[in-house]
Amino acid sequence: MKIKKKCVAMLLAGGQGSRLYALTQKVAKPAIPYGGKNRFIDFPLSNCINSGIDTVGVLTQYQPLVLNDYIGNGQPWDLDKMHGGVHVLPPYQTSRGASWYEGTANAIYQNMAFIERYDPEYVIVLGGDHIYKMDYSKMIDFHVANKADSTIAVIDVPRSEASRFGIMICDDERRVTDFKEKPKEPVSTLASMGIYVFTWEKLRKYLIENENANTGSKDFGKDIIPAMLKNDERLFAYEFEGYWRDVGTLDSLWEANMDLLSPSVPLDLYDPSWKIYSRHENMPPQYIGSNAHVENSMITEGSVVDGAVDFSVISAGVTIEEGATVKYSIIMPGTVIKSGAVVEYAIIGEDSVIESGAKIGMSPECVENRDDWGIAVVGHNITVSGNKPVLPKEIISENI
Repeated sequence: MKIKKKCVAMLLAGGQGSRLYALTQKVAKPAIPYGGKNRFIDFPLSNCINSGIDTVGVLTQYQPLVLNDYIGNGQPWDLDKMHGGVHVLPPYQTSRGASWYEGTANAIYQNMAFIERYDPEYVIVLGGDHIYKMDYSKMIDFHVANKADSTIAVIDVPRSEASRFGIMICDDERRVTDFKEKPKEPVSTLASMGIYVFTWEKLRKYLIENENANTGSKDFGKDIIPAMLKNDERLFAYEFEGYWRDVGTLDSLWEANMDLLSPSVPLDLYDPSWKIYSRHENMPPQYIGSNAHVENSMITEGSVVDGAVDFSVISAGVTIEEGATVKYSIIMPGTVIKSGAVVEYAIIGEDSVIESGAKIGMSPECVENRDDWGIAVVGHNITVSGNKPVLPKEIISENI
């Protein structure tokens, strides 16, 4: 029996996230912790339910265990619905054999049966590695008003950064006339956010054609969108003006966490009018010891801080012992920073132990050549002993 839905969301969460190195060796990128008590995937899932979209397919592939456990039945996001809700969609075997997802378009193609169960008018395709709040219903309304076949969310970026993105060229009515993937000399600054609304009937046609052609990378940006443009379909750009961060690199992950500590950045994780929900254990309140020194930092519940913390994001269940120092860093859940350890300009993964005397990272002022400086990274479940420093830009993925 088909259950009619106006819109189904398909959330692409299967990428390897190789640019996050040690943080994604055993964890899918959308499951990476962010902001003390959230994970990347909380943002699109929360945006969906806040926008009135209650049917979400999460397409997983790479290291899905933590992500699958985290999503569970979808209850924290009010997505544990009898008709709809959240569904984890891994690659599966058919009568023609098994096949990994070959690209973003192929991933949706392999799950067309899931979409057709709900007979939607529209499908919204989302990524799992962006930090933002967005009302998708407004984008869908824009799509309908323009009688569009596809609507691509865009954000205006500085011209100096435009060559990092797929760039949309539009006419005065915001109809897309051309699309350039990471152009060396961009003629527009409207960058694709990797968020697409499609009229399902039209998308279905292009997915089947792309699959049957068996050419290209089976990707939305490289195949589907160019093919639709070539055939003069109605493509429109929907400009988003709020806070948005692509957290696909170590630097951008660090910067996105630091943004939470800046009063000038318009991202409130606790805004009751647009909640970002998460699955988290009930923990006691954070404890700040009498000898602790904490400034400009986010300390999440369940944490015990007896050391010095400045301009850092301390996640749930973290312990920072007396005599330890943490500056300009992200400490992910369950990690212990022991007395005498110094952590500066670093990202420390989940459930790691930084032993007494260890020194992780360094202030940029302490490096002779600025090109040698960068964020130091320790992966998940790693122990760093007290006799080996972790230098700027160094990435640790095993015990040292």
